[in-house]
Amino acid sequence: MRAILTWHSLDRSGSPISVAPEEFHRQLAWLAGSGVRITTVDRLLTLEETVHAAALTFDDGYANFAGVAAPALAEFGLSATIFVVTGHVGRDNRWGGREQPGIPSLPLLGWDELARLRETGITLAAHTNTHPRLGSLDPERLAGEIAGAADLMESRLGDRPAGFAYPYGELTRPALRLVEQTYRWACTTEFRSMERQGSPHRLPRIDAWYLKEASRRAGWGSRRFRNWVWLRRQGRRAGSWLRRASGR
Repeated sequence: MRAILTWHSLDRSGSPISVAPEEFHRQLAWLAGSGVRITTVDRLLTLEETVHAAALTFDDGYANFAGVAAPALAEFGLSATIFVVTGHVGRDNRWGGREQPGIPSLPLLGWDELARLRETGITLAAHTNTHPRLGSLDPERLAGEIAGAADLMESRLGDRPAGFAYPYGELTRPALRLVEQTYRWACTTEFRSMERQGSPHRLPRIDAWYLKEASRRAGWGSRRFRNWVWLRRQGRRAGSWLRRASGR
């Protein structure tokens, strides 16, 4: 089974975007000893569907990546991808200057820290400029958020990013077209593994927040694990539909 795993912040707040540092360490220890091949997203796309492999990704670029994730990844000889919100680098996750209900306000990595992490083997990819909902943007703003993020990363870091992640998993046809023109691959928040090869610009991921139970991780790749992923995916779809229906 091939899959892309995703984390956000590594902290003890208990929020929906947070995994405690000690839990993250347990997850990495399991991955390192499980026989699952840990690789980059680029390489994952070239592997056969029958290979047990995963790519590790982190959304937003939280400052705690440097103090928690980086040393743990180095301990186990693993690497990862950080999706950078370019307009908030060195600031915090109050997108649009607003607090998010249930989400702690947390500092984000700066450009110098990102450059140092890249030198250690961390892949840097784009996550727009300001983390908006892409469906609400006019064409000019959409281009600035998608292509503009790649331009800024190239200007500040010297390399143009190959990958992208859609904020909130929101994917529209205009956004998809721009992403296809700008990046080699892109990640959604669709909750599933990569059993079949689809578009490289609509890659699914599995949120590691749901893998905190050791028994869940132990079943990786099994029929039972795949059934659980399917059920979780249906639950997320139903929740998303209810939120849209209620106007939230």
